[in-house]
Amino acid sequence: MKIIIKKSEKSLIDEFIARLKKEILSKKKKKKRFSLVLTGGSSPIKLYKKLALSNIDWSSVDLFWGDERYVSQKSKDSNFKLAFDTFIKKIKISKKNIFSINTNKHIKICSKEYSKKIENYFKNRKISFDYFLLGMGVDGHIASIFPGDNNFSKTFISEAVYRKDFKRITLSLKVINNSKKIILWLNKKSKSTKYDILKKQSKKIPINNLNKSKTTIYKIK
Repeated sequence: MKIIIKKSEKSLIDEFIARLKKEILSKKKKKKRFSLVLTGGSSPIKLYKKLALSNIDWSSVDLFWGDERYVSQKSKDSNFKLAFDTFIKKIKISKKNIFSINTNKHIKICSKEYSKKIENYFKNRKISFDYFLLGMGVDGHIASIFPGDNNFSKTFISEAVYRKDFKRITLSLKVINNSKKIILWLNKKSKSTKYDILKKQSKKIPINNLNKSKTTIYKIK
């Protein structure tokens, strides 16, 4: 597991963007597309705003989401809306390169459709995103995979999740761990401290099930 430590969120963001830009350019030179999975919550807001101002060429980048609340894409609780308002609408990217999770049908249908969308994207290749960006909840949850869930070892691509606050659709731990690079974004000292506590706990905590050889943690000192 690789750990990148900075003294400020600004420095953390600058480091991430520099590395991301290099990876995107590398794939573009090989005439290959770059798949980036976005996260929700408040953690990536400043990162998204800075990405919108970066000089990255987004023409070869495809955007996905690790999870979504089962709400309208116009809702303030939508992960899509968060990314769209702070980032996507401010950059030059084709609509066909934005693979959002639809929430306008029954949740199980939406989940199946997203699985199919991802399968079609990778065609006959192994599902392996280039970058999978993750935030971390105070309980150690990632995407919409929570402590106590029984889906850690399941082989689904995306699945409906029923929580008291929101119904959700999430990609699986297997899909996350099959990614080429997993980015755990700990943009506050409090999150870094919480992670240091949670990592000593059991495998019942989702973050403790991440593929260590593929995970890079960005944290504040």
